[in-house]
Formats: sequence, structure tokens, C-alpha cells
Amino acid sequence: MASSCRSIEEVVERQLCTGCGVCSFLESERYRMGDALEFGRRPFLRDNAPASTGAALSACPGATLAHPSEPRPDPGLIESLLSAWGPVYGVWEGYAADGEIRFAGSSGGAATALALYCLEQERMGGVIHSAAREDKPYLNHTVCSTSREQLLARTGSRYAPASPGEGLGRIEQADTPHVFIGKPCDVAGAQQARKQRPNLDRNLGLTIAFFCAGVPSVKGNLELLRREGITDPETLTGLRYRGNGWPGLWTATSTTAAGEQQVRQLTYAESWDFLQRYRQWRCYICPDHTGEFADVAVGDPWYRQVQPGEPGKSLIVARSKRGLEAIKKAQAAGYLVLETYDPSLLPRSQPNLLMTRGGLWARLIVLRLLGAAVPSYRGFRTFRFWWRNLSLRAKLQSVAGTAKRVFVKRLNRRALVREWEA
Repeated sequence: MASSCRSIEEVVERQLCTGCGVCSFLESERYRMGDALEFGRRPFLRDNAPASTGAALSACPGATLAHPSEPRPDPGLIESLLSAWGPVYGVWEGYAADGEIRFAGSSGGAATALALYCLEQERMGGVIHSAAREDKPYLNHTVCSTSREQLLARTGSRYAPASPGEGLGRIEQADTPHVFIGKPCDVAGAQQARKQRPNLDRNLGLTIAFFCAGVPSVKGNLELLRREGITDPETLTGLRYRGNGWPGLWTATSTTAAGEQQVRQLTYAESWDFLQRYRQWRCYICPDHTGEFADVAVGDPWYRQVQPGEPGKSLIVARSKRGLEAIKKAQAAGYLVLETYDPSLLPRSQPNLLMTRGGLWARLIVLRLLGAAVPSYRGFRTFRFWWRNLSLRAKLQSVAGTAKRVFVKRLNRRALVREWEA
């Protein structure tokens, strides 16, 4: 099924944009990234922008995601997971050997530990990822970390729009390989972009994706701050969503008019319950929440209850042979502790994702029938999970719920996406 969008502008206006930023790298003279209050990070046309070359659309993960329909036989792949979970070469529960990184990270600090290994032992030049803006902590920006101190200061999940793909130019122009960390869609876009840019392909030393349930908008974040008593976001001096414990607390720090420091805290569950209502539309029809296109994917081992005060653990998934090699080398060098090897940890930690993937088959059909835009997904085998894993009630809900959203969100019309200045 081909994507129904024929330009990046249409991807944005028909709400398929993921906000990854890859388009602003591939066609930098045409697009720049900005914030759209109710949508997320979005590409906007530059003044006197040249005509599109088509390079951005061909790499856009909002428009197209594709696995090989018939993957080549590979004895290293775990075949039992392939159709439902994408390529997997190994699954571990583990954590960063560095205690500070483990504590500060969203779960066990595995992504940061891997990145630090690549910097210090593989002599990679930097790590491109997202971090909170110092002047406006409720917004993100793309950074390049080159030391343990920088990585440690920028740990923790960021449940706000981010576009690390706009930093791919720095990787392309570098003299040494770099690490790239992002959401599954960010990594998928980077992998598609490397096919067009030989220097980027050479310098993408390791791609790391973190499990993602969707990206809340800036509006959602401001509404949560307002609900918790921070009515002026300019008084905010710090905002963490997780970390400093597992899973950690949503913590907003602000300064009152009298100059006093104010701290507001929520549990991870409380903050996410509010923020997830503001996720961008494309996240509702995403087939990849676990980083299927990355070298390494990391998430939480939610297959069991987290005990109060328990130190963080990470679910670590090798998605490629390069990723498998990096994980094993990081373990041998003392950066990662791999506690348990068990491929079943992946489906056990994300038990609802097979239903999500199954429901996607019906959702895409309903969207197309009602005139909404539809991405092109190839190699995800959604029908079998719709047929086998969904009850009759769930099947009906996947149809009725999508039809309702088409009209509530006006998905069969082009949205007016305006840039917002904080």
C-alpha cells in the first residue's frame, strides 16, 4: 500500500509527520525545524526555498516504513520473534555498570552506557541526541555530547517533541563515526537517509532507539505545568520526566516571584496518564514502538512489578549484528552488566503491542476509506495479528474508534500547522 502523501508539506498538513527532523537535513536549503504548539516539531519552508528534490520524502518515516518482505536467511536472527517484533539478535535484562549513570537514567542507563563505551573505547567523535533546553526546559533541542559529564547531565526520557534528525549533518561532516540516539521513527529516518548519503552511512557508528509509546505536544506539557501550579513557563528552571530512580518522578522546578524555589512532583504513571492524551496523531498508527530499525533498542523490562527503591534495569535488544557486537564489547569492557539473557523478555515486557499491531491493519483501511492520509508500511504483517490476536470486540473497536477519530481530529482535511514561538 503506497503512501497517500506526495510531498513533505502534505505529510505535515495531513498529520503523518513524526517530527524526526530528517527532512531538514536532506533538504536543508528548503526546510528548517520549528515548534507547532498542538502538533510537535515540524519542518517549515525557508524564505526563497528552492524546489524539492524529493530526497526528504523518500526518507520520511512518517510517509513510509519498510522491512524486507522476504528477509535473507540469517542464523543469528531469532526467527520466533521476527514477524511480530522485527529483527532481534539477542535480548537481555541489564544495566549500566556506572552507578551514577544507572541511577540517573530512565531505567538502567543502558543507552547512555553504550554511548559512553563508543566514545571512550571505540573513539567515536560524539553522540547526537536530544536534551532539555537550558533556557526553556519544557522544550528540547538536538545536542552533540562528547564526554561522560555531558551524557550524564542529559540522561532521562524527554516526553516532549524532539527532532534529532536535524543533527545528522554534523555526523555526515565529521572525521570520525558518531552515535545517534532517538525515537524509533528518528532512527528509521536516519537509516533511510544514509542510503542517499555515503558520508553519513560511513559515519553512523551505532544507532540506538528507545521504546516509545508516542510524543506529547508542547501544549500538553504546558497544560500539565499549569495544572500543577506553574502558570508561567518562563519561571521553570528544570523539568525531568523520569530518572534519578526507577522509573523516577516527573519533577518540575520553578522560581516564584519572591525568588523562592518551588518543586512539583508526580509519579511517572500520573504524568504519563495526562501527557499521553496529547500525543501526535502519527503515533496512534505507528507499527514500530520498539526500535526495529536500530542497531540497539532499549526499554523497560515491564514484565514484572518494579519494587519500591529497586535500582534501575534496562531491556536491551540487539537489532543488528553491529548492535550485538557493540553490546558484547561494552559488557567485556565493563560498561554494561548483562544480568539475564532471555528472548521472551521482549514480548513479556510489551504484552499489548501485538494487539496494537493487529489493530493497525483495520485502522489503515478505515483511514483510507474515509479520505484520511495513510502511510506505506511494508514487511510488518499486520493482518495475521488482527485475525489471531484480537477478539471480535477488539476488531470492532479498531474500526469504530478509528472512524470516530477521523471526524474528531478532522483527519480527512489538511490541518493548518503554524509555527509557535515560546
